[in-house]
Formats: sequence, structure tokens, C-alpha cells
Amino acid sequence: MVVTVIGLGLIGGSTAIDIRRHKFADHIIGVDNDPINASGAQHIGIVDEICEFEDGVRRADLILVAVPVNAALKVLPAVLDIINDNQVVADMCSVKSKLGDWVKYHPKRQRYVASHPMAGTEYSGPWAAKANMFEGKVAILCDTEESDVAAVSLVRRMYEAMNMRIIYMNSANHDVHTAYVSAISHISSFALALTVLDKEKNEKHIFDLASGGFDSTVRLAKSSAAMWQPIFEQNKDNVLIVLDTYIKYLQEFKKNLEADDNKAVYDMIDQANKIRRVLK
Repeated sequence: MVVTVIGLGLIGGSTAIDIRRHKFADHIIGVDNDPINASGAQHIGIVDEICEFEDGVRRADLILVAVPVNAALKVLPAVLDIINDNQVVADMCSVKSKLGDWVKYHPKRQRYVASHPMAGTEYSGPWAAKANMFEGKVAILCDTEESDVAAVSLVRRMYEAMNMRIIYMNSANHDVHTAYVSAISHISSFALALTVLDKEKNEKHIFDLASGGFDSTVRLAKSSAAMWQPIFEQNKDNVLIVLDTYIKYLQEFKKNLEADDNKAVYDMIDQANKIRRVLK
């Protein structure tokens, strides 16, 4: 099994590490338009070799597109233009609808599997790649009815080899759900970081006083702008709906605090505690 990974950052690099560890791939080719990332990934052993785009695509049984979603809109059609009827390509992007629509009528559409491994950290680049990042996490396969059965089977086997749990979803539902559970948490963290950084201009000790709760809440603010701005852009409609709801609750907290309505504040917190039913 020869696998070509296009995009050697956190997701692509971590995938390469795990498919080698779990003996899914015999040979891993890396493709990245950043020469530092490319040479770094080869130097630390994430990939066996670095190739130019077209050569890397032609030589692979499975091609993984692990670039930001705005770049994937260009990369995925270019990959489909090159592959033959025995090769499979899967993307690993966080937004699915626009990408799927973009290649919907491509003659090689059936060789493409839309996927999203729900895992990551706030770090980026091949040096952030790590083993077992996907262990026990969910991999979403989208719109599988539009893909060849054998292609879906191959991508599923890859994620199962990485000990991921597979669920199926259409692209529209995927984008709504990820807006709620992923995009809004990052926006909240970015906004909190900006708030504290603004305050820090006048109070240099604020970070000295920051506790573990602050660290865990603002951790996602270290996430790459190059990755997250395109996610917000490509899933804008869903993200805006979620933001409207989020802002409504922020305003409600503010109103109740201004009115010294302590019971209302207590009730909001108590209502929020019901998230325990969902999260352990």
C-alpha cells in the first residue's frame, strides 16, 4: 500500500505516523508546497520521501488531501484529474458541503471519499504531528452514496486501523454539527484571548494570576489562523447562526448581572450544567 499525503501539517503528519505504526501503509510519500515543512517531515521520519505533486499522486494507491479547506478546493479537483480508476482519494477537511459540491460532477467523483477525522491540537506543522492523536476519536465519512463502495471500504479500513470510530453523515448535517461543537469553541477562545490581551496592556500581572481554568479555556486560541479562517469562511452560514445564539446568551448573562438578578444568573448556570449528560 502506497499512500501519498498532501499537506504535512498536524493532521497529515499525524495520519502518516499512525498508518505506518499500524502497518496500514508500506510506503508513505509526502507532498507539501512549503519546502521547510516538506524537508522537516522527511527528516523526522513522518514520510519516506518527498515528491512533486503530480508524481506523488500518480504513484499512490491512496491519496490523502490534508490541506486547509480553501486550498483543498484547488487541490482536490487537480488530484481527481490525475488519478486512474483504481486509485482512491480522501480529503480530511473540517468543512464538507462546499468541497463536495465543487467536485460533484467530476468524472472521477466516485473515487473520492469525503472524510473528517475529529481530532487535533492547537499546534500546527509537521513538528506538531503525534502518534495516537486519533485513538478512540470519531472519523466521519460523508455522502458515501456518491463514492465507489471499494473506495469507501479502503478509507474506512484506514481509519479503523487508526482505532477510530466510524460514523456516516451527509455533508450538510456535518457542517451544522461541526459549527456547534468545533467552530464556536475556537471563536470563543479567540475572543477570550483578544479580551485578555487587551487588558494585559495595562495589567502586566494578569497572566501571572491566570489559573488552570483560563489555560484550558483559551488553549484553542493558539490554533493556526491559516487553518481556521478558511473553515469559518467556507462554513460561514452555519457559524453565523451559532454565533447569533451564543451572543444571545452572553447578552442575557450581561443583562442579568447588570440587574443584580442573581437567581437568573444561578438558573442559567444550572441549566448549562445539563451538558454533563453529554460530556463526561
